[in-house]
Amino acid sequence: MIGELIALILSNFTVFCCLIWLLVSTVAVIRMPKPRQTHDVAEHFLGWFCFIVMGIYLIYNFIGHVFYGEMLAKFIGWPNSPFQAEVGYASLGFGVVGLFAYRGGQGIRFAAITAPAMFLWGAACGHVYQMITAGNFAPGNAGSVFWTDIIVPLVGFAVFYWRYGTVLPRKG
Repeated sequence: MIGELIALILSNFTVFCCLIWLLVSTVAVIRMPKPRQTHDVAEHFLGWFCFIVMGIYLIYNFIGHVFYGEMLAKFIGWPNSPFQAEVGYASLGFGVVGLFAYRGGQGIRFAAITAPAMFLWGAACGHVYQMITAGNFAPGNAGSVFWTDIIVPLVGFAVFYWRYGTVLPRKG
């Protein structure tokens, strides 16, 4: 039973990170002194989004692609390839920026959402291509990974907008 739960979490790690983000952010807001300002609530949600979803998740992606490439390739439904490591190192870079963005300013937070968004949306396009041309409906290609590749950046931009009132960082 525990093994199955661990397998479920690890094969749906982005969803798990999103749930943890919501839990941690909610607890942080509950612990805030009253009255709570919308700006401060949004600050907690954005900071933790950057740290957990853009940081921890993408570092997990790095670990999977670099150290467990053969297993991850099987999960995605692909043959193992040296490009796995390149995807992993890109994820490491995005993840580190996500960690720094936790308490960073508008610019680094925008970067922590935008760069991975391009990567994730590009991956989603690749997944669609694989579904259509190769009939690849493996869990790592057509399951929660596919949907979170699309939805997570949208959530990130929405929380950024909630916090700053803009979809682009302002000067100064």
